[in-house]
Amino acid sequence: MTENHIRTEDGVDIFFKDWGRKDAQPIVFHHGWPLSSDDWDAQMLFFLQQGYRVVAHDRRSHGRSAQVSDGHDMDHYAADAFAVVEHLNLKDAIHIGHSTGGGEVARYVARHGQPAGRVAKAVLVSAVPPLMVRTDDNPEGLPIEVFDGFRSALAANRAQFFRDVPAGPFYGFNREGAKVLEGVIQNWWRQGMMGGALAHYAGIRAFSETDQTEDLTAITIPTLVLHGEDDQIVPIAASAVKSAKLLKNGQLKTYPGFSHGMLTINADVLNADLLAFVKA
Repeated sequence: MTENHIRTEDGVDIFFKDWGRKDAQPIVFHHGWPLSSDDWDAQMLFFLQQGYRVVAHDRRSHGRSAQVSDGHDMDHYAADAFAVVEHLNLKDAIHIGHSTGGGEVARYVARHGQPAGRVAKAVLVSAVPPLMVRTDDNPEGLPIEVFDGFRSALAANRAQFFRDVPAGPFYGFNREGAKVLEGVIQNWWRQGMMGGALAHYAGIRAFSETDQTEDLTAITIPTLVLHGEDDQIVPIAASAVKSAKLLKNGQLKTYPGFSHGMLTINADVLNADLLAFVKA
């Protein structure tokens, strides 16, 4: 283990980055499936230059964290994040989560951050809560067959699947007239292939079938919900719109034409809005 790893109570080594002055207000970033903390490069560099302490970790079995056979669920994701926060003794922190990382933030804040008095604000970006899969109570969700298709594609040829997702719907590169950024596609593939196939397979259930209604209703801190109106991965009607209504202190902002991966390809717009919320 190195100084950039911590070991959780169940023995999993979690990699983290911790940049900036240790007395500055911390901003903690939670990445999406199946990526790593590297997906936050544009935000971490930006907020570091604004004088904040920026922290991000690789979820268990993702990136540089240890590959393990279990714990691939929102409860463990949130507990692992809390282990990093406690190790670094972060207080008055702002937690920002993208996609699956948004689910991780919601559970972290509700179960750990608020009870421990360590969290000041939260941001859910293109996030999966309250529930992605379609049910009788959630008709705006996606059919379970969509996620079964993800599992089948991952099991059959993960490397190809992890090429097709960013090259197509994730960044909206499949839209007519889109400017395709090859480096962005390759970086998504690189991050995905660093992680473990088992965790990615199990993670599909975690991000699609975890009902986080109770997490959202338990959150009382100021929470910003951001979503692209052309998000082809997480349906805006099933996620952002519902989340903003469930949150006691929530604010919703949507972006016409923006994709699920807007934090990367529209970083200038998103970073400015994130900074305004952080400073408010």
